[in-house]
Amino acid sequence: MNADPLLPRPADGLGSGAALALAVHAALLAALAWSVNWHARAPEIYSAELWSSVPQVAAPKGVEAPLPTPVPVPAPTPTPAPVPVPKPTPEPPARKAEPTPAPPLPDPQIAIEKAKAEKARRDAKAAALAEAEKQARQARAETEKKAQQAKTDAERERKDKQQREATVQREREAQALKAQQAEDARLAKLREDNLRRMREQMGTPGATGGPGSTGQAARDSAPSASYAGKVAKRIRDNIILTAEVPGNPVALVELRTGPNGSIVTRRLLRSSGNKEWDEAVLRAVERTDSLPRDTDGRVPPTLELSLRPKE
Repeated sequence: MNADPLLPRPADGLGSGAALALAVHAALLAALAWSVNWHARAPEIYSAELWSSVPQVAAPKGVEAPLPTPVPVPAPTPTPAPVPVPKPTPEPPARKAEPTPAPPLPDPQIAIEKAKAEKARRDAKAAALAEAEKQARQARAETEKKAQQAKTDAERERKDKQQREATVQREREAQALKAQQAEDARLAKLREDNLRRMREQMGTPGATGGPGSTGQAARDSAPSASYAGKVAKRIRDNIILTAEVPGNPVALVELRTGPNGSIVTRRLLRSSGNKEWDEAVLRAVERTDSLPRDTDGRVPPTLELSLRPKE
């Protein structure tokens, strides 16, 4: 409790570490011993008998020489008896290797037949595969054709249905338009009849038309039948022409007048084909200051005149 907390912790004892190390090394040694004994096998003993490759002849047996007269000599050291040399066992004659019989040559006809049969088998297999592929292609083409035909039929049916619906719609619209036009015509006729009855009953203040007149204006605005000839005569009196005009061409002139009868504008609507006659007519219109009044005392605002050299 009195130890300084900043000092390092004292090392533990070595007893537990040493015991653990010894236990691990003992286990390792036991495993090595067990594995060595497990893999060890008892040695196998083999025996072999040697044979010479060729026959051999034994050497001649040795002959003992006669002993000399003994001379007294000191007792010699006894010489050991010679060890008899064993005779070599004759090796049996080597067996001649029997020739291995050559394998019989195959019959070429059989090989040819086998080759033909193998080729026929391969050809039949290839033909079967080709036929199966052909049938598969035909089946796919037939399926695609049926699908395309069904799609075409559905599209044709859809277009026919749209056309029938469009025809029915047009007929309905035409009938509706015809009914609307008939209704509009009936309403217009009814309106005209009502207006006509109202005009007949009330009349138009200041109207100058006859009993059978169908107009709504207070008076007629068109010139009288003799008014155009009267105006043409006044303009023709002002024509100055020095050259002879071949034929009798017609020049159509439009005149716009003011309320007092003065000519405001003049315009050549259709040429006569003769430039001198057209210019003479336009100059005569310019010389004419004003137009005469009609029988009703008015001058039409617009007037078209046809002028010829010979009237």
